[in-house]
Amino acid sequence: MRTASGFLVARLYTILSIVVIVTVGFYAKFYSGPAQNWVRDSLGGVFYVIFWCLVVFFLFPNLRIEMIAFLVLIFTCIPEFLQLWHPPFLQYLRSNLTGRGILGTTFVWSDFPYYFAGAGLGWLWMNKLRS
Repeated sequence: MRTASGFLVARLYTILSIVVIVTVGFYAKFYSGPAQNWVRDSLGGVFYVIFWCLVVFFLFPNLRIEMIAFLVLIFTCIPEFLQLWHPPFLQYLRSNLTGRGILGTTFVWSDFPYYFAGAGLGWLWMNKLRS
């Protein structure tokens, strides 16, 4: 059984974790150096999924972490499939940095292993925060 102070500490660590993963994610998105295309285009997917796992964990701290990781995985795979579809409203949403960051622009099968890795690492991270 968790105490109120333990719950508060876990919430604060979750906020700190979100700040860390956002910082790392933005660094990866704008990284220039060895393997920059891989870091920007593929590895960034890991940080993206971890970020959403932590946000959902923060908003719904009593939800099972397995369920959070699974739902985030599903809801991050959906925009990948939406990248195969190019109606005007989605093209408009993708026309700015935020839209491109959330929806992406190009469907790539090789992104899925990174989403799965992010869900697994997100599960581990949430498990650590919960304990």
